[in-house]
Order: sequence, then C-alpha cells, then structure tokens
Amino acid sequence: MATTDVPLERPGRWLRRALIALATIVLLVVLYYVGGAIWVHKIDDDPTFAAETVMPDSASRAVAVAADLIDREVNQNRWVANDPFFQPGYLLDNMPAYQTGIVGAVGRFTTELRDRVARVRGSSGVDPDLESAAGRINYPGDEWIFEWSGTPVQPSSESQYRRGLEDLRRYNERLAQGRAVYERRADNLLATLDRISNDLGGDSAALTREVDEGTSNFLDFNADNLFYSIKGKLYAYYLILRELEKDFAPVIQEKNLQASWAELLTSLRLGATLHPWVVSNGPLDSAATPNHLAGEGFLLLRVRTKLEEIVDILRT
Repeated sequence: MATTDVPLERPGRWLRRALIALATIVLLVVLYYVGGAIWVHKIDDDPTFAAETVMPDSASRAVAVAADLIDREVNQNRWVANDPFFQPGYLLDNMPAYQTGIVGAVGRFTTELRDRVARVRGSSGVDPDLESAAGRINYPGDEWIFEWSGTPVQPSSESQYRRGLEDLRRYNERLAQGRAVYERRADNLLATLDRISNDLGGDSAALTREVDEGTSNFLDFNADNLFYSIKGKLYAYYLILRELEKDFAPVIQEKNLQASWAELLTSLRLGATLHPWVVSNGPLDSAATPNHLAGEGFLLLRVRTKLEEIVDILRT
C-alpha cells in the first residue's frame, strides 16, 4: 500500500506548490503596479514654488520659473505621461494629464517669447535658444523612446523637455549678460496675455462640452483627465504670470494694474489648487453629486475675464 500512496500524493503537492507560486507572482505583480503607482503619483501644486536661483534684474524671472517648473516635473517628480505598459506609471491618468497641462502652458509661453518678447519690435532675428526651446517643449508628452509603429526609435518626451529647459536657462544667462533681447513693453505684455487668454478659451469650450455630454452619465471617466489637464495649465500660468508681474513692473505700475493683476493671480491660484478627492461631473442642479468641472470652469471664466480687462487697459 505504501508504494501506491506516494504517486497519489505527489501530484497534489506539486499542484499546491504551483498554486502558491502563481498566487505569489500575482501578488508581486499587483504590489509592483499598485504600490509603484502610489509611490510615483504626485500632483505638485505648491503655489509658493519659485525659481531656485537668485536672478539679476536684467534676467527674466518668468523664464527662470518656467525652466525650473519643467525641471521639477521631469527630473524631480518623474515624468509618467509616456510610461510603457510594464511601468507602474502606466496605471495613472490624473498625474499625466496634470503634467502635460503644465508643459502645454510653458510651451505656449515659450512660443510667445520666441515670436515677440525676445525680438526688437518683431524686426530682429529669432533667438536661437528660444527657437530650440519652443520646438522641444512643444513636443508631445506621451512619446517613449521606442515606437511600435512608424519610426522605431525616437527622442522621448522627457529627453526633449530636458534639452528645452537648458535652452531656456541658456537664453536667460545670455539675457543677464546683455547678449539677448527681452522687450519689456506694454504691447508685448498685451500680446502675451491675449495668447494665454485664447489658450484658456479652448479649455473653457472643452469643459462646456464635457459638462453637457457627461452629466447624464453617473460615471464620467474622462472628466478627471480634463480637470487635471486644465488644473496643470492654470498652475503653470499662475507661476508664470506671478513672475511676469515682476518682469514688467514698470508697465504694470504705469497702467495702474496692480489691483487687477492681484485679482487675476487670486483666481488662477484658486483654480490651480483645486484638489477634489474624486472628480465628479454630476448634474448642475444636483444636491448629491457636485460638478467639479463647472467649478473649475467658473474660475477659468474669472481668469479670462480679468485677462481681457487687463488687455483692454494695456491698449489705452
């Protein structure tokens, strides 16, 4: 009997071991993805963030904070918008949306620098560092080094952003040395604010569409992505405009814009620091489910209204 019992028990023991091994692997995979995603997830909306270096008066504080903002998101907080499926950041959606919103705002500002502020009334040549920075910072945020279709190998998003922030810093160093242009004129400030207002106008339209289409659904899985993308833009514009006030201090004082500018920054800061536990796109008249997109849209409208008010004053 002993000789017949052993073969009967062995398959059972191997089956138990296989199930334990499989369960262990599944647990480790879950811990890797969930734990890793929790570890890297960070919505960094500190409104006191400022340029880390002391800037000479001839340099631009707005350029400095824009470069440091990219440095923080790419080198300190980790860029997750292009994480492939085998990395934990692949599970995240709010942080990637937030980061791409930040970089989108910095890219818009850099383009305006290149096209207008860094040129003598539009007649001088384009600054080479800003030309390079604008192309690199406006690079898509979801590009990984390998592409499964089309070009097999390409620059990753973070590698482009790292080079773009170095271009911005190099431009600012040249500006501090008097070897670059930064025209602190009212018409340049007007044009920059007008471009920012137009950029936010597109986001306002996107919010309206999402609220209109999503309130009929109990679960709107696109609402949080849109919310955090716009939040990232508002945050970046808050920091940039806070420092632009210092860059263009003589113009703002001459036009008596201090009170209007303070109200603009207040609305931007409120929108930039919204942080609901769960983003809800509920009916606008609901007492049970709030509509965070509508709340963000209200603050966005206040920002655009104040921008247009300041632009009108600058035109006079």
